[in-house]
Amino acid sequence: MRIVAISNQKGGVGKTTTAVNLAACLAQRGVRVLLVDLDPQANATSGLGLAQEEGGSIYGALVEGHDPRNAIRSTRLPNLSIIRSHQELAGCEIELAQSGNHMARLREVLAPLRASGHFDYAVLDTPPSLGVLMTGALAAADELLVPIQCEYFGLEGLSKIVSITQQIRDCGANPNLLLEGIVMTMYDSRANLANQVVNDVRNYFAETVYQTIIPRTVRLGEAPSFGKSIIEYEPSGRGAMAYVALADEFIARRRQPAAVAA
Repeated sequence: MRIVAISNQKGGVGKTTTAVNLAACLAQRGVRVLLVDLDPQANATSGLGLAQEEGGSIYGALVEGHDPRNAIRSTRLPNLSIIRSHQELAGCEIELAQSGNHMARLREVLAPLRASGHFDYAVLDTPPSLGVLMTGALAAADELLVPIQCEYFGLEGLSKIVSITQQIRDCGANPNLLLEGIVMTMYDSRANLANQVVNDVRNYFAETVYQTIIPRTVRLGEAPSFGKSIIEYEPSGRGAMAYVALADEFIARRRQPAAVAA
């Protein structure tokens, strides 16, 4: 099982939208995916139509030593399972920070899931902050996928997450963390700035940037309110086609030689 963290400390960049819909589209392609909702806001959980439940998050495994496999739940989509979130996860920021191994704790919790062979990928949806849950996810992950919106502030957010990734490597928490990909989101082809941002990111990060660009669409914003992924809500729409293409590109990249850490 490969662990993929979908992270950006900046909010509103399409991080959870990407986590949910990439996971759903990979599952549709027959990939066995475990989506782990690490954000106390639980948007990935509600975005798949699931209710929060006290004791149903990964909190018990992180703080109290429970078996994380007991928190796994199936979804409507074949091949897609989830560990839901709950507001109780907010307590991890304090409790894990007081422990001596908070950077390694999530990696330890996910170890039996990795060893089980039940999943091909664990997709971690992280909080939009620089707290313990996000840094713990980066310390646990094999790969990092960064969504950024096609706006000027997206460039600032990207530079920060790249810096954080390097710090995670340098401090020894996860020296092998790979910046696997950057996904451009909320793209409006009518905006000159959007095209400029895409070109700037591609010029600097080259092949790290996915060719697939996620458009800004009303349907992508509506789907979570119905508790559905975009391929369930509007399977023939532009948003669905974009995330299907992203999933196909994600799979194709792993059939090629490994990328170089950035």
